[in-house]
Amino acid sequence: MPPSLIKNLFPTTDPTADRPHRPIRSFVRREGRMTGAQRHALEAFGPRYLLEFEEAPLELDAVFGRVAPRTLEIGFGMGDSVLDMARRHPERDHLGVEVHRPGIGRLLGALAGEDLGNVRILCADAVQVLRHMIPDAALEAVFLFFPDPWPKKRHHKRRIVQPQFVELVARRLRPGGIFHLATDWEDYARHMLAVLEPSPSFTNSAGAGNYAPRPESRVLTKFERRGERLGHGVWDLVFVRTKD
Repeated sequence: MPPSLIKNLFPTTDPTADRPHRPIRSFVRREGRMTGAQRHALEAFGPRYLLEFEEAPLELDAVFGRVAPRTLEIGFGMGDSVLDMARRHPERDHLGVEVHRPGIGRLLGALAGEDLGNVRILCADAVQVLRHMIPDAALEAVFLFFPDPWPKKRHHKRRIVQPQFVELVARRLRPGGIFHLATDWEDYARHMLAVLEPSPSFTNSAGAGNYAPRPESRVLTKFERRGERLGHGVWDLVFVRTKD
């Protein structure tokens, strides 16, 4: 595995390492404890599935060894959704972006265990991946499920769903492509709707001002099932890329 990729997966703990000119980020690394199996998966299966971040567009046909429709999931957590899509849609290629190493390790182990070859993973800032590595109109769908809600008002600027981000996603989607978001924070759902509705690049599949019913294609995670038992709501938004 390239040294730079190892550094990205096992980063320095120096809090001042990237302090100069550090941009506002929509995430923080909440590492948690890695199991031995997760660490083994990172080292053993990383060379097959992990891509190194570069400030250059990916040659996706070369990466996957074929021409196929492609999807991107931002912040896949423990990898349930990516794994489910890879199983159910072998005709598609799936990119996943995550900075949580235990989740990456868990997904790597599952992909290797089932010998699934239609997934690639990036351990990087999703905004930078979209900005530098994904070609225009290269994606059939972008998924953003349960991003950090940054509930305190003074932290709302850290929410990933902002007008500039929405237009960046739009440029990477083909016309007719899908931007599917979900959150269990009602305030963030309202924020998402308020940001997406004015965009000329998207139309709301559920009609102006409406949330979408959960598509069957979005797998229910253990986290979401627990929330349902506790009476927590979940809001889905499904927007379609216009033809400019």
